[in-house]
Amino acid sequence: MSVNAESSKTTARERLYLFDTTLRDGAQTNGIDFSLEDKIAIADMLDKLGIDYVEGGYPGANPMDTAFFQKKRTKAAAFTAFGMTKRAGRSVENDPGLQGLLQAQSDAICFVAKSWDFHVKVALATTNEENLDGIRQSVAAAVAAGKEALVDCEHFFDGYKANRDYAVACAKAAYEAGARWVVLCDTNGGTLPDEIEAIVADVTRFVPGDHLGIHAHNDTEQAVANSLAAVKAGVRQIQGTLNGIGERCGNANLVTLIPTLMLKRDYAERFEVGVSEDALSKLTQFSRSFDELLNRAPDRHAPYVGAAAFATKAGIHASAILKDPRTYEHVAPERVGNRRHVLVSDQAGKSNLVSQLKSLGIAADPSDRRLDGLLREVKEREALGYAYEAADASFSLLAMRHLGEVPKFFDVKSFRVMVERRYNAVGELVTMSEAVVKLVIDGEEHMSVAEGNGPVNALDIAMRKDLGKYQSEIENLVLMDFKVRILNGGTEAITRVLIESMDEKTDERWFTVGVSPNIVDASFQALTDSITYRLLKGAAPAA
Repeated sequence: MSVNAESSKTTARERLYLFDTTLRDGAQTNGIDFSLEDKIAIADMLDKLGIDYVEGGYPGANPMDTAFFQKKRTKAAAFTAFGMTKRAGRSVENDPGLQGLLQAQSDAICFVAKSWDFHVKVALATTNEENLDGIRQSVAAAVAAGKEALVDCEHFFDGYKANRDYAVACAKAAYEAGARWVVLCDTNGGTLPDEIEAIVADVTRFVPGDHLGIHAHNDTEQAVANSLAAVKAGVRQIQGTLNGIGERCGNANLVTLIPTLMLKRDYAERFEVGVSEDALSKLTQFSRSFDELLNRAPDRHAPYVGAAAFATKAGIHASAILKDPRTYEHVAPERVGNRRHVLVSDQAGKSNLVSQLKSLGIAADPSDRRLDGLLREVKEREALGYAYEAADASFSLLAMRHLGEVPKFFDVKSFRVMVERRYNAVGELVTMSEAVVKLVIDGEEHMSVAEGNGPVNALDIAMRKDLGKYQSEIENLVLMDFKVRILNGGTEAITRVLIESMDEKTDERWFTVGVSPNIVDASFQALTDSITYRLLKGAAPAA
C-alpha cells in the first residue's frame, strides 16, 4: 500500500516545475472546441492552481489564438506561446511564424522541433544540420527578445531509438543556445516507463536534469507513469493537461500527477511544486469545474478527484470499513478536496461544507444549526442535477441565503418568452425571440420587453433593461458564455445551464447555474443569480 507523505521529513527539496498544455495540446481533443472566453477562464483557473507555465496556443496560426495573445492572461504563471522553430531557408527576420511568436504578449516561447532524423528528411525536407541550426537560431531569437525559451523535442524517444546521436544533438543544440528547458516528448505515446527512465538517464549526461522536461502522451495508459519515471531519472519539468485531455488517448494528467508528487513520500520528501496545500485541497473542485466548463460529465472513477475515488462497497470488508474507513484509502480524501462515500456522517458532510464556504470567503461556525438546512438543500439540489463545482456564485448565494446574508433586491413577478419564425421585409426567413419580464422593486412593478437573437439573449436584455435604482450597478455586466447540458434523455429531459458573466470594468468573472425540464426556465434561474450576485458584490442597497 502507498505511504502517505504526511509523516515525511522536513528537508531541503528540489523544485519540480509544472507546465500545462491544456489550451494547446488539449484543444486537439476530439469533441473539444475552446472559445476565447473558455481559454481566458481556463488560464485564470490554472494560474490560481499554481501551475508554473500556461501554454496558451499558437499565435498567428488562427484568429482566436492571435487574439488570446494580445495581452498577458496570467498573473503568476509564465504565459507561454507555442510555435515552430525557424523554417529552413528563411532568416529569423523573414519567418512570419517566428516573428509572430516574438511579438506575442507572452513571457516564454515553447518551440516544437524535430528530433527524429526521419522527420527532418520527410516532413521538413531539409538536412540534419539545417534543422539543428534552426533550433539554435530560434532559441537565440527568443532569448534576445527577453523571453524564456523552451524547446519541445518532438518524437524524441522514437528519434533516440532510430538515431541516438542525432536526437541527443537536437537536445544539446537547444540547451547550448540558451533554452531554459529542453523537453523530451513521447509524441506517439508508445514508450514504456523502463525505456523512459533509461533514455532520460542517458540524456542527462549531455543536458543537466534541471533543464530537462518530459511531455508524455497516454496511448498505452502510461503517461503519468512515464512522467514519474522521467522525474526519477532526472527531469525537473513535467508537461501535461487538466484531466489528461489531448489528441488520441490524451496526455499526462496533471490532476493525477499533482497529488502524487505532493502526497507520496518518495516524491514529497525530495521535491516541491508550486501548488499550495490550500490549492491542493481544491483540486477536486478544479477538475470538476473544468469538465463543467467543457460541458462534459466528470469521470466518476478518476484517481483522487472522481466521485467514486473514495467510494467503497462494504461486502466482506464491512467490519474494517466500520472501524476505520481509511483502511481502503491511500490518501485522506479531504487533502484533495474530495470526500469518502462509506457511511458519510452529517458531521463529515458539514465539515466539507464549512471548508468550501471558507474558500469562498464566507465565515461559518460549524456549530451553526443553519448549516444543517444548507447541507440538506445542497444534497437535494445535487440530486435534481445542480452542480456547484463550476458555479461558485450560485453556491455563494444559496449559502448566504441560509445564513441570512442576501438582501432582497427585487422580486420576479413573471416572465414570458415568445419565439417567432417569419419572413422579414426583404423576404429573408428569420427567427426572432421576444421576452417580457416583470420585476417588483420597492413595491413598484417594472416591466421590460426586449428582442434578441435567441430566447436567452432576449431574456438577458429584458432583465437588465430596467432595474430601477440598481441600473447603474449593472452597467458593466455582460453575459460572456452560455452552456447547456442535457442530464437525461427523452423529450422530458432535465437541462442544466451554466452561465459565465463578467464585469467589464474590473474583469471579474463568475458562474451561475440553473436546472429545469425547461431550458428557458433554467436559463432564467442562472441569469437571476448572476444579477443578484453582481448587486451583492457591489453592495447595492436592498429594496
